[in-house]
Formats: sequence, structure tokens, C-alpha cells
Amino acid sequence: MEQIEAWSEFNVAMVGATAALAGLVIVAASVNIGDIIKEASLTARLAAGISGLVLALIGSAIGLIPEVGALPYGVAMVVLAVGAGVFQAQAARRIFDNRHPANRLRGPKAAIGFLAPLAYAIGGAMLAAGVPDGLVWFAVGSIVAIVAALLVSWIVLVEVLR
Repeated sequence: MEQIEAWSEFNVAMVGATAALAGLVIVAASVNIGDIIKEASLTARLAAGISGLVLALIGSAIGLIPEVGALPYGVAMVVLAVGAGVFQAQAARRIFDNRHPANRLRGPKAAIGFLAPLAYAIGGAMLAAGVPDGLVWFAVGSIVAIVAALLVSWIVLVEVLR
């Protein structure tokens, strides 16, 4: 599909950026992993942030497969988005289970992680249906995944040191 090929430079950039960022997040978290795993909500949120980066990474990598068709690309992205959504659902549950007085804004904390998987699911459904504008939703999803992962990672790393 010509439209998928038109996004190849974007996908190359996203593969590199998300892979590097995922590695940095994992290394940064590993420094304090003993403290992070003591708090279930932090562990779940970090896992959700990393799963968003993996979603963006794999989504961009699939877009680079030569002659990938719109239907398989779209279906793969819906499946991957659901997988990332499972990690976020677990994080949301842990956020709401944490009744510490400092745990405010539970709704927004839980919701932000669903934005990237939702964008990918919308884009995947559109692409599978033959609507090439679904690729724009992949771009939105990848950018949101990066922002969400950075935000969540920062929060986890700061919270663990409190």
C-alpha cells in the first residue's frame, strides 16, 4: 500500500526513538527496582508505560515490513493495542486500589495510559477497513505513547524516592 510506504521515514524514526527510550526507562527503573516492586501501583504503572513504548516500537516496525498490506497491519495493531490495554487496565486497577492520601487524581492517572492503545486501536480498525487515514492515528498513538511513558517513568522514579 502506497500510503504505508509514505510513512516509512516516520516509522524508522519512531523505531529508533522508542527502542532507545524503552531501554533508558528500563535502565533507570532497574537502579531502584527493589523499591519500585514494593509498591504494586508503581510497578503496574511502569509496566504500562513500557508496554506503550513497545506498542509504538512494534507498530512502527510492522509499518516497515516490505509490502505489508493494510488489512494485516490494521489487524495486528488492534491486537497489539488490546495487549497494551491489558497492561494499562492492570495499572488503572492498582491506581484505584492505592488509598494513600497522596494518591490524588486517580482518574486522570489511570486514563492517560489508555490514550496510546486507543489511538492505535482506532487506527488499526480504520486501516483494516481500508481507510488509509488510520496511519495518522498510529502517529498520534506513538507520540502519545512516548509522552505517557516519559511522564509515568518520571513519576515512578520520583515517587520511589519519597
